[in-house]
Amino acid sequence: MQSLRVALGERAYPIHVGAGILGDAALYAPHLGGRTAVIVSNAVVAPLYLKRVRDALAACGARAVEIMVEDGEQAKRWETIDAVIGAMLEARCDRRSVIVALGGGVVGDLAGFAAAVYQRGIPFVQVPTTLLAQVDSSVGGKTGINHALGKNMIGAFHQPLAVIADVGALGTLPQRELRAGLAEVIKHGLVLDAAFFEWLEAHIEQLLGGDPQALTHAVLRSCELKAQVVAADERESGLRAILNFGHTFGHAIEAGVGYGSWLHGEAVAAGMVMAAQLSAGAGTLDASAVARVRAILARAGLPIAGPALASERYLELMAIDKKAAAGTIRFVTLEGIGRAVLRDDFGVAAVHAAIDGCSAAPAAAR
Repeated sequence: MQSLRVALGERAYPIHVGAGILGDAALYAPHLGGRTAVIVSNAVVAPLYLKRVRDALAACGARAVEIMVEDGEQAKRWETIDAVIGAMLEARCDRRSVIVALGGGVVGDLAGFAAAVYQRGIPFVQVPTTLLAQVDSSVGGKTGINHALGKNMIGAFHQPLAVIADVGALGTLPQRELRAGLAEVIKHGLVLDAAFFEWLEAHIEQLLGGDPQALTHAVLRSCELKAQVVAADERESGLRAILNFGHTFGHAIEAGVGYGSWLHGEAVAAGMVMAAQLSAGAGTLDASAVARVRAILARAGLPIAGPALASERYLELMAIDKKAAAGTIRFVTLEGIGRAVLRDDFGVAAVHAAIDGCSAAPAAAR
């Protein structure tokens, strides 16, 4: 096991990465000490890992309350939050209770949001079981649920007490989910670390094959990169926004086709191609770099073209994205592999061109 720390002063917390660690009571003990532990999971993850986590919590002297939620992105809605909070009230959970989010990004997002709002905020621990959650959504304190008009439009910043990322859990991950998680790993290299991107280009087949050493390195480096950004800009007032590379387009894809039709990582992959194309159109990224973006995503089995949505629909959905400011859509673009910037000076024609060049939809009449 290897550990690193997200440096946020009194809200600092550890990220533990290793194989077979989600049942290690010593990792939970500093945060539980006799408290009620509310395990939020789903019917896919629970049969695989719930007993190991339950046993670890019992070894810490914690009373366990188990709450199962629906699997998939559609679970991130008010009705699920209401059900989780209702179950916690029935179990007489108090402000000393701790939520343990056992699952992928959906479980982590909604369980974290429940922790943020229950009795004005209680602590929680992230135990991510998907690659996407381990490298991205479990780190940084973003919690939330979706609205029909936009992804993650309802939420709160609420940092966990700890992240316990067991790479052994990736062995039971469906290949589609593993590929989707790789999109966020690739994103970290593209926006922050050219050397890491080159490593990914050299090791993508090992990652797809589930090589434990390769996966451990990918998770650790992704967490290191994200932790540095979060420590510098916890609430996304500046630098942290670069972690949304591909997400402005990607969130529009998810909302446009219906949540759950495309996995988040799949939508982000297509969105990164669009963002790279937008960068190229602005003259900040050369054609060879765009080709490298497309190539690594294709090798990872990820989409490099968006769905059949008209570019006007993309713009309509992107206008209500969280990253829009004063009605202006902001895009994360590249000035080279490993160098990202946030811009709000793109004309509509440039955005249309980026979408139409990377979409299954024919160019809409304008």
